[in-house]
Amino acid sequence: MINKRIVYPTNNGGISIIIPTGEIPIEIVAKKDVPTDVPYLIVSEDAIPSDRTFRDAWESDFSNPDGYGSDYGIGSTKAVIAYEEDNTPVLEERGEIQ
Repeated sequence: MINKRIVYPTNNGGISIIIPTGEIPIEIVAKKDVPTDVPYLIVSEDAIPSDRTFRDAWESDFSNPDGYGSDYGIGSTKAVIAYEEDNTPVLEERGEIQ
């Protein structure tokens, strides 16, 4: 089991957390699942509070992110149809977002 998490800010000032499965590298998960141009951090599991009572008040500093969501991720008209051996995505234009 992977012990890293991806966190990114939401439009309403909160924090979203992605728990990767470990089936593909965490950097690829972040690029494809974090919305386009949104900064993200890759953090250890224990950096996430276990008490979820005040989850809406969680904050994080995204001034030095580990990366940004790509333009083939959530909200994009591009879709990943395969990956090269070096984990570079092969993209296909899908037209309008449904």
